[in-house]
Amino acid sequence: MTVKKDQMSISNSEPRTTDAPVKEHSTALRAGSIGVLGILFFVLSAQAPLTGIVGASPLAAALGNGAGAPGAYLIVGIVIVIFAVGFVAMSRKIQANGAFYAYVAAAFGRKTGAGAAWLALLAYNTVQAAMYGLYGSAFSGLLASIGLQVPWWLLALATMAGVQVLGSLNIELGARVLALLVGLEVAILLLFGFTVLFSGGGPEGISVAASFSPEAIGAGAPGVAIMFAVASMFGFESTAIYSAEAKDPHRTVARATYLSVGVISIFFAFISWMLVSYYGPSQVMGAAGAALESGDATSFVIGPLVELFGPWAGVVAGILLVTSLLAGIIAFHNGINRYLHSLALQGSMPAVLARTNRHRAPAVAAWIQSAAAVVLVLPFAILALDPVLTLFSWFSGLAVAALLVLYMLCSVAVVSFFRRERAGAQLWQTRIAPVLATVLLGWVLFLVVSNFTALIGGSAETATALLAVVPVVFLAGVLVESVIERRSHATAARPVLSRP
Repeated sequence: MTVKKDQMSISNSEPRTTDAPVKEHSTALRAGSIGVLGILFFVLSAQAPLTGIVGASPLAAALGNGAGAPGAYLIVGIVIVIFAVGFVAMSRKIQANGAFYAYVAAAFGRKTGAGAAWLALLAYNTVQAAMYGLYGSAFSGLLASIGLQVPWWLLALATMAGVQVLGSLNIELGARVLALLVGLEVAILLLFGFTVLFSGGGPEGISVAASFSPEAIGAGAPGVAIMFAVASMFGFESTAIYSAEAKDPHRTVARATYLSVGVISIFFAFISWMLVSYYGPSQVMGAAGAALESGDATSFVIGPLVELFGPWAGVVAGILLVTSLLAGIIAFHNGINRYLHSLALQGSMPAVLARTNRHRAPAVAAWIQSAAAVVLVLPFAILALDPVLTLFSWFSGLAVAALLVLYMLCSVAVVSFFRRERAGAQLWQTRIAPVLATVLLGWVLFLVVSNFTALIGGSAETATALLAVVPVVFLAGVLVESVIERRSHATAARPVLSRP
């Protein structure tokens, strides 16, 4: 296969040298350092299973389709799997740790690719900032329960420093830390799920049809439930971001992508189904609504844990909610670093961002990412805004909208790329699945935009302003890349004057 030079993402390997002096700064990541399970833990951490269940399930049940909410997770899982078919096909042809940038650029050129890259950076940075808001609030509340009063923003800033240190170390260490944190939060949720399953459910028993039949899924406001299911699936595409460090990129990325989508969709569907079974299909919507009205939506999930296992489960769940958010923050920090690193290698960001340290981690990019987190979070602290109702809610919604646009753009790019590069192309992978994914994602995006005010919990004016950021950022990326290209061409065309 041949790809035009201006459309292909360049390699992340060290430049080949002969007798030239060794470069002072390395730009290579640690190749072959992470396998399928390591990438899987990065993805699961970004999706923060406990946070997704505790945060999204009461909203999906109360505002969406009640007992049919578990079915929404399966529908979204199917949509994402269809999208992943084309995504994986591209990952086998183009290996780069800036996945969306590389794939869109290979199909439509560097300018459109840069617009996609800026959208990806917008999505990942805002969702990480949103996590800092919920993390700071949850951590502050946890400390308050033992008599310590610490502002949420101070905890967030202190954590940014710790994440910066961890992000500058080797990626194997980060994967191990995330494996531990994700394992603990998944364990307590599975303990709850299997306890309810093997005990025969709650007052109405266990019913598959009550949650997974077409009638159940279509009840109430299914679009709202699907919208929150999409938010819970956030981050699976980060598998391709680690291709430069994967042990076998051709197989690792594909396996990690399908495995992460399958695991997270089935996991969320199962746990939310067991919540429905615990309360009863006819009562779950009322229970979720009561939890929201109480001001403590977490009681919808933590309440059953305490009732089944005792007070210790509530304490452990509160701690794991904090560590779940911390795992997500670390995962997005690593993903953003590698995106910046890739863009710097392409020449679409300052070259200094491509530098790696002795651990082969993108250390300079890590500092930029941490600085971006401070810039996004600090205004909410200065203005004394509620970190959950504003920072978490607003930026989560913005990130979901931006990422859905990226998914659609990537699906179209798959069709365009393989129509030109026919070598090894299969009809299902390169035509049917990407077109179907584009249509389905367009439908989901319509649901998100239509229900965006409910998603962010803010005013219509706030919703409009946040949605407007998506096209503005995309166009900004295109314009900046245009300026970079013009300067590069001007420099290349400038005559070189030799000394007499």
